[in-house]
Amino acid sequence: MKIQIQNGKVFEEKGSFLTDTLYVVNEKIATVQQYQEAEGPETVIDARGGYVIPGLTDIHFHGCMGSDCCDGMAESFQVMAEYEQQQGVTTITPATMTMSEETLTKVAEAAASWENDTGAILSGLYMEGPFVSEKKKGAQNAENIRKPDVSMFRRLQRASGGKFRTVVVAPETEGAMEFIEELSGEVRISLAHTTADYDTAKEALDRGASQLTHLFNAMMPFTHRSPGPIGAASDEENCRAELICDGIHVHPSAVRAAFRLFGDDRIIMISDSMRATGMKDGTYDLGGQTVIVKGRLAVLKDGTIAGSVTNLMDCVRTAVKEMGIPLASAVKCAAVNPAKAVGIYGEYGSLAPGKYANVVILDQDLELIRVMQKGKTVVNNG
Repeated sequence: MKIQIQNGKVFEEKGSFLTDTLYVVNEKIATVQQYQEAEGPETVIDARGGYVIPGLTDIHFHGCMGSDCCDGMAESFQVMAEYEQQQGVTTITPATMTMSEETLTKVAEAAASWENDTGAILSGLYMEGPFVSEKKKGAQNAENIRKPDVSMFRRLQRASGGKFRTVVVAPETEGAMEFIEELSGEVRISLAHTTADYDTAKEALDRGASQLTHLFNAMMPFTHRSPGPIGAASDEENCRAELICDGIHVHPSAVRAAFRLFGDDRIIMISDSMRATGMKDGTYDLGGQTVIVKGRLAVLKDGTIAGSVTNLMDCVRTAVKEMGIPLASAVKCAAVNPAKAVGIYGEYGSLAPGKYANVVILDQDLELIRVMQKGKTVVNNG
């Protein structure tokens, strides 16, 4: 199988667009020479006027289309994978919530056994809780909050077959620093749901944490005398920060400020979506708690924001169209940076030769024209 995608504005790894031809041979992006030497039928796709970008990677979302990671069922993973793929999100690491070890084990075992033959590629799992601060629990269930527990994490990691790519921790909690130091060589550690001040967050980063979960949300604010974890993360050049650009979680001005503070090399755009994403307004659940959804807003009964109902591709559109973020920067933060964060950038996240041909073509209004996964067209609106 040989495919040429011609005349489109092709995303470059450095974070820009160049009108060029993209070559695909079988499942992977190819060089011109590889394309010319390959045998087999040839397909030419005209992307004139459109943008050719890598499939996105959502490293932190809980669910969509009525399904949730914490359902702990293969069927739920399948529903999520198929929906995400249809949106141009071709690699995923679904997130758990603050649940009991029994429930988390069920999720881990379901992910380990699920045969991911269709839909977005399951590239791992994200553990959000139970090692969080009750004071900044947000929509996490307080009943299941636990002190950081290395043994518990390793039990869950074994049950998952090594699929947990990220685990979150509130660094001010008892045993957190030891947890970070012990596990930082085994899994990416993100600071989250925390009351930590600057010095505590800085120590956690020095000990091996390297990420900040949903920047601005469920953490101490950034002020001129108390910069908190945001200031600590911005000072650490190897720390990346997740950002939800759904138009609800973070004000557009704060999104622009985040890009100035961290740059588009260090921001990971996430959706943090819950099971109501892609569904009608109504009442749903998240982590065992009732969530009321109306429009873009999802809240607990007490008014606490409870995840988003916006997929990652729509977050990209919102960032560009409503927040003034350049498209190249948004794509970098939704494709390149997340793939790097979860260790899959060697195969996914850009359009470099040798990587899998997970390709999305958008029109000038950023609407989907085509989605390809490993060289096979799975969405064609052209």
